[in-house]
Amino acid sequence: MSAKPEVGLVREASRQIVAGGSAGLVEICLMHPLDVVKTRFQIQRYATDPNSYKSLGDSFRMIFRTEGLFGFYKGILPPILAETPKRAVKFFTFEQYKKLLGYVSLSPALTFAIAGLGSGLTEAIVVNPFEVVKVGLQANRNTFTEQPSTLSYARQIIKKEGLGLQGLNKGFTATLGRHGVFNMVYFGFYYNVKNIIPVNKDPTLEFLRKFGIGLLSGTIASVINIPFDGAVMLLVYEYTYSWLQENW
Repeated sequence: MSAKPEVGLVREASRQIVAGGSAGLVEICLMHPLDVVKTRFQIQRYATDPNSYKSLGDSFRMIFRTEGLFGFYKGILPPILAETPKRAVKFFTFEQYKKLLGYVSLSPALTFAIAGLGSGLTEAIVVNPFEVVKVGLQANRNTFTEQPSTLSYARQIIKKEGLGLQGLNKGFTATLGRHGVFNMVYFGFYYNVKNIIPVNKDPTLEFLRKFGIGLLSGTIASVINIPFDGAVMLLVYEYTYSWLQENW
């Protein structure tokens, strides 16, 4: 009798991982150019630097002119490799933390927020090494064919700085803050608002209800999360800048 729930749990987990991983892959492919531009703005050292971007439009023009179309896809491999395990950890641990918090007398609102915080902190452990490599590749302004491969750049970091907090896990505390705060705000807001707004019987309206709540949740979480994201970029870029100076 106990085997059936276990099979159902595995099937549900597999479905969530496949669906989440597929959605994440599409999201990365569509949004990575904006992520490259965001990273470039975050790591600009001086406004007076002749190589600094003056505006969003200027950044797109300069990247396309000097690095080509593929310049917008620098560093895309690390997030692709991290996406499926990241999504799996994010949603699986959220559910587990939520179950554990069920043994404590907490309000539903607080339960969702704390479970989200826990899932974000756990997710950061998986994401951080990939983030370090991604930022380094995105920061490189050479043409796509001239920049190091993902594997060779990761090897350089490990060889020079190791796997610790000064190497492949540089900026780890900021990454903990970024993912912890984002998931806390996102899950806390999403599930609480979702439970307040009535379910609609019309499939289209119900989709729009969930989409709207998700969009608003993600927007609020992203705005609150900007300082942590900026800190991650700057901490990781310290190594990248010295590496570029030595090798290019």
